[in-house]
Amino acid sequence: MNLQTLFKLDAHGTTVRTEILAGVTTFLTMSYIIFVNPDILSTTGMDKNAVFVATCLAAALGTFIMAFVANWPIGLAPGMGLNAFFAFTVVKGMGFTWEQALGAVFISGCIFVLLTITGVRSWLVAGIPKSLRSAIAAGIGMFLAIIALSNAGVVVANPATKVGLGNLASLPVVLAACGFVLIALLDYWRVRGAILIGIVAVTLASMALGLTKYQGVISMPPSIAPTFLKLDILGALHAGFFHIILVFVLVEIFDATGTLTGIARKAGLLKDGQDGQSGLGRALFADSLAIFSGSLLGTSSTTAYIESASGVQAGGRTGLTALVVGLLFLAALFIAPLAAVVPAYATAPALLYVAALMMRELLEIDWTDSTEAVPSALAALVMPFTYSIANGLAFGFIMYAALKLLTGRARDVHPALWVVAGLFLLRYALFPSD
Repeated sequence: MNLQTLFKLDAHGTTVRTEILAGVTTFLTMSYIIFVNPDILSTTGMDKNAVFVATCLAAALGTFIMAFVANWPIGLAPGMGLNAFFAFTVVKGMGFTWEQALGAVFISGCIFVLLTITGVRSWLVAGIPKSLRSAIAAGIGMFLAIIALSNAGVVVANPATKVGLGNLASLPVVLAACGFVLIALLDYWRVRGAILIGIVAVTLASMALGLTKYQGVISMPPSIAPTFLKLDILGALHAGFFHIILVFVLVEIFDATGTLTGIARKAGLLKDGQDGQSGLGRALFADSLAIFSGSLLGTSSTTAYIESASGVQAGGRTGLTALVVGLLFLAALFIAPLAAVVPAYATAPALLYVAALMMRELLEIDWTDSTEAVPSALAALVMPFTYSIANGLAFGFIMYAALKLLTGRARDVHPALWVVAGLFLLRYALFPSD
């Protein structure tokens, strides 16, 4: 069976050459994750080299699943926001081990598969108002922003004011600022791989200034043994993990559904009202399989990337685009020496730029209705200020339900939101300080 037949290229009005170019384009726009993810997850004590390998393999495996199960031109990799929640909230903030956190990711993946197969996923998505979904995305953006500014040395701890301004004259801060401006300019000029170029540029400048030591570019991949199959599923069944798994599932559902739907419509693969047994159902099933596959390898939740839209813009219409992306992630395994020397202030501009892009979701909130605006604003603000995506979600859902109830508009609330708000309320009642 040739590529034309396997991926139904003629039926989608595309060619092998177009699909390959689209795959390369998508890879360039999302490959920054191979540097950013190890930098974030290694703060938990995970081996950075092993996480690098797990990131590449999880991205490749998830994208291959998308290519062959759904035949959609979408790349997958460990998700931004979820990796920060994994590292800075679950492990560093709440004191759980990274092995237990991986167990929670695995369980959430299994739940996501079940929800997708049974159709409950559609029910949940339909029950969450647009304002709250937009606020969640913006709040995750602010959460990433404070991490980025901290990694760059722009924001530092201050006993009097909680946070303060760092030394703007220090070389890491200057390099991070230059990297951020470079990424913004390149993206404005629509240069493919703008974020990746920014990370590499700051890293090379750091080497030239003697801040980091050059260790080469190409080598055989490091061992994945330090993270492979290290997940602690029984530990993740601890009572304190109830709301952690809930957050993983909710964010995965919203993020994956929104990303896949948006890109599919852009590519003409999905018409309004299609779901269930359609390509979207298969794509979500592929996404859910990728989540727990990644946890086995040793990384946080793997999900569809909105950057795949760049490949669609370049003409990608089938799983052949995704296949190319997956193959390039496998090829990236051989640049481990470069990934190992990327400093935190080189990935900080990438985090901050992704955060800036996520902030545009605030425009989708209905600011004229206080029962929509207040819960949404609360959800977004609580995430960075409590250093927890979980708390932001909980405060937003509970406040939304409460305001609708107290203003006599309880009928406007979908049953799914009552269920989720109730679960979060129960969590705080049983474990107020956990």
